Amino acid sequence: MTKCMFCELSHFGLIRFSGADAQAFLHNQLSCDVAALAQSKSTYGSYCTPKGRVLATFLLWRAGEDFFMQLPSPLREPIQMQLSKYILRSKVKATDVSSEWTLIGVAGKDAVALVQRAVGDVPRGIQDVIHARDSMVIRLPGDRYEIVAAKASPGIIESLSDGAEKANPEHWDWLDIRAGVPVVLPSTQEAFVPQMVNLDLIGGLSLTKGCYPGQEIVARMHFRGTLKQRMYLANIAGADRPQPGENLYSSDFGGQACGRIVNAARSPEGGYDALAVIQIASAERGDVRWKTPDGPALRMLPLPYELKKPSE
Repeated sequence: MTKCMFCELSHFGLIRFSGADAQAFLHNQLSCDVAALAQSKSTYGSYCTPKGRVLATFLLWRAGEDFFMQLPSPLREPIQMQLSKYILRSKVKATDVSSEWTLIGVAGKDAVALVQRAVGDVPRGIQDVIHARDSMVIRLPGDRYEIVAAKASPGIIESLSDGAEKANPEHWDWLDIRAGVPVVLPSTQEAFVPQMVNLDLIGGLSLTKGCYPGQEIVARMHFRGTLKQRMYLANIAGADRPQPGENLYSSDFGGQACGRIVNAARSPEGGYDALAVIQIASAERGDVRWKTPDGPALRMLPLPYELKKPSE
């Protein structure tokens, strides 16, 4: 990795929720604690079906009384439409603002200095948000920064270009993977509950807030200790890219799948790094294979946070 890289995150869309009831509305729909979300903070979260299955994962932050939700572009429209069905008489408006902002990821040794130069300020703590001139800046896990810049401020890209290498968005996907941050895509919608993709470990799931779609099932899984799958980080050798939703196998499950790929991206160190939801028992045995029972082996890598046992 160079001293610093940046990339435009055009594969993400942006929804703005505005209105006097926006906070209460989102708090009652999402898995994260929106009521506790301060102006200077961001959070990961999920939107679930009534059965607790994840329809989308996202990054959420506040700007004044408005809330911004960042999620994969293919899911922006369907999730916005689904949430809008429940607005009813609430004073909330959901607006696609993807075309109004440029999303820029910055990472590397000199990221702090480059972001400071480009926008005039930099957030200090993980998930902190600062509001600078014509932009918002979020500090993300993995020592990364995301600049949300108004389209009318092209000077930010020019400033970053003087000192950082422009990278392909896949490199940002790889950084998300190494940070243990799942991104649910159309092929993995309804495949997982929030704990399976470790949202409870990265601040995207509140077990103390009130009801939201799927809350009873999600809470029951936690308090009864019935979680049998977790998300792991692994490397898969070879030239073929694993696709989200593809099955994984292990000897203790025979021909039955023991897990699925969540996300995968080319690793600078070779092969593909992947986040994968796997039966805990199979992951602990260590013999997990991609696509077929005798397919390429997954080489387990450490996540940047501790995996908790179901009873913890």
